[in-house]
Amino acid sequence: MMPQEQYTHHRSTMPGSEGPQVYKVGIYGWRKRCLYFFVLLLMILILVNLAMTIWILKVMNFTIDGMGNLRITEKGLKLEGDSEFLQPLYAKEIKSRPGNALYFKSARNVTVNILNDQTKVLTQLITGPKAVEAYGKKFEVKTVSGKLLFSADDNEVVVGAERLRVLGAEGTVFPKSIETPNVRADPFKELRLESPTRSLVMEAPKGVEINAEAGNMEATCRTELRLESKDGEIKLDAAKIKLPRLPHGSYTPTGTRQKVFEICVCANGRLFLSQAGAGSTCQINTSVCL
Repeated sequence: MMPQEQYTHHRSTMPGSEGPQVYKVGIYGWRKRCLYFFVLLLMILILVNLAMTIWILKVMNFTIDGMGNLRITEKGLKLEGDSEFLQPLYAKEIKSRPGNALYFKSARNVTVNILNDQTKVLTQLITGPKAVEAYGKKFEVKTVSGKLLFSADDNEVVVGAERLRVLGAEGTVFPKSIETPNVRADPFKELRLESPTRSLVMEAPKGVEINAEAGNMEATCRTELRLESKDGEIKLDAAKIKLPRLPHGSYTPTGTRQKVFEICVCANGRLFLSQAGAGSTCQINTSVCL
């Protein structure tokens, strides 16, 4: 509302004027009512806006330290409870509260990327519903003290543990060679070294030892089993040595049939049995060597 002003105007040019005329200047009528209405509407909007602001602050739990479960500390941001990120998260360090676990949940997968200065991916870890995949130049698993347990790169795979246990029912398949100082089974379990379609070769510069302390040792093959020593000897050291399937010679001495045989060796190295007599009977049964 504007104050009413009165201006006095002396019309000196008009002769015969009776006196000064007064003009009223201001807002009257419907203009004045419209002005009051707009002022009242503005006050209502201000009150509604203020109420909404207070309600948002109350619902979002705005405080001096932060908003809701988010707290601003001297070391960074602190989240309490479950948090959901709809966009990529960039952080230098993510850790849980002391004594509590840190969980990552996703409907599809969780991907961790390590980038360089040119935003090129150097290392990537993907945990999906079907597999866990890791991409990098080298993969290592160490103990708390820093001892290497497992390492893998393009050149080799290293197992640093003192013992490697394979619990599969079908054992372990090595398409190529394996180098180890000791291969043994668990106590009271069988150890089987088998090559179904190819050959099985065991080599060592200082010797190969096969030992069964509480059981039997069995070596079977379909065609030939060869024991070869280039510069040394082959020793069979046992209380009993049995060769039950050696061929027998055809010689039969006169008199009572004896159950004592002698082992004969052919020129080609073949062994056969010949029934013992007063002297050696190997020469008589040389037909077995043919």
